[in-house]
Amino acid sequence: MSAVAELLAARGHRVSGSDQRDSAVLEHLRLVGVRTYLGHDAAHVPATGSLVVSTAVRESNPELVAARERGMPVLHRSQALARAAAGRDFVAVAGAHGKTSTSAMLAVALRGAGQDPSYAIGGTVLALGTGAHLGTGPAFVAEADESDGSFLNYTPRVALVTNVEPDHLDHHGSEAAFRRSFEDFAARIVPGGLLVACADDDGARDLVHHAVAAGTRVVTYGAGDAPAGVEAHARPTPTSMTGHGSRAHVRRTGAGGVLEADLELRVGGAHMLLNAVGAWCAGLELGVGPAEMAAALGEFTGTGRRFEPRGEAAGVRVVDDYAHHPTEVAATLATARLEAGEGRVLVVFQPHLYSRTQSFADAFAAALAAADRAVVTDVYAAREDPVPGVDGSLITRAMAAHGAGERATYVADRLAAARVVADLAEPGDLVMTVGAGDVTELGDLILDRLRERA
Repeated sequence: MSAVAELLAARGHRVSGSDQRDSAVLEHLRLVGVRTYLGHDAAHVPATGSLVVSTAVRESNPELVAARERGMPVLHRSQALARAAAGRDFVAVAGAHGKTSTSAMLAVALRGAGQDPSYAIGGTVLALGTGAHLGTGPAFVAEADESDGSFLNYTPRVALVTNVEPDHLDHHGSEAAFRRSFEDFAARIVPGGLLVACADDDGARDLVHHAVAAGTRVVTYGAGDAPAGVEAHARPTPTSMTGHGSRAHVRRTGAGGVLEADLELRVGGAHMLLNAVGAWCAGLELGVGPAEMAAALGEFTGTGRRFEPRGEAAGVRVVDDYAHHPTEVAATLATARLEAGEGRVLVVFQPHLYSRTQSFADAFAAALAAADRAVVTDVYAAREDPVPGVDGSLITRAMAAHGAGERATYVADRLAAARVVADLAEPGDLVMTVGAGDVTELGDLILDRLRERA
């Protein structure tokens, strides 16, 4: 929502908004001319204008109630974002995971290549200092949200799909419906536009087959073979991989001949390398040369809450990560294992949404089994009401089946969980706070307790 607010303000609109509590995000919005309020109240709604909401805003919200009573237009954030992007080449990055990092990589690289893109990304891009910008260049890069189907409000010139792994089944109802939403998304690509998709993901590969059959131009990327009928395929060959960076040679074959470049990334993990190759493919479509795009991707240093270092105390490093899907948790723990070296990996994990916890408890357990110790808190409800019998202990109990029962602890209160993991940590260990909720606030508490203990 903050990215939309900043972009609309940059386009000359008068923008105001509210949140439950103050934050660095609100302070930034005030600096760029957005009027902010703490708490939600009908008095905050102006006499005229439109109200922009996200799916997380309930119908009982007093500002939404007031707007509906007055007959004001109510727009979903994706509709407002589409308005902010009017007249630009829209580049929509979608997928159950990886879309924030991939869209951020693309924005950083296009800027490094001199294009000055506009962008709206669901996190702070460290190399850019913000997640939103109205540029002078032709491209508008946006993180496109599939969780509520709102990515169907976009008509992209380039659609980049990192994966089609089922999630958000509380909204979509079934895996089949989730996959169909991506087919509908690909169908919204403008005539002559391009679908870029990761062929290593089964769901994305199925999407490619559907798009090719529909006559859509498709370029794929991944370690495996190219699906039939695609215009080109880019394959990375890693030459080094650490927890904080990687190097690879990427080779694109197909229409246009062979295009090659060497990537040197400042973020670690095999998943980040794949994201970079997807961004590289999109950059070529937007007119950047192979070597220039690869060099510009080297400027990307990460986004807020994506394997973000929070500090070190008593010989223990603390890292925060937004991972909230089993595949994301597995990927970030694989990176943590590389980064920890001989040290242990300790995790405080906060499940996000009751529906997701209920659906994927065993998959979360399998992912967390990669940690040396996992402390799981109660569920961060976000937009949902509690579900009887669903809490973090579903995950810790399931970890026993993955041979990790003795390394799993359920501590409902997140503050108590932070103290537990801090007391378990030893010099050389890597402690991670993981999840999409307020678990991100625990890093400082853990560091303070480590300092006290030292």
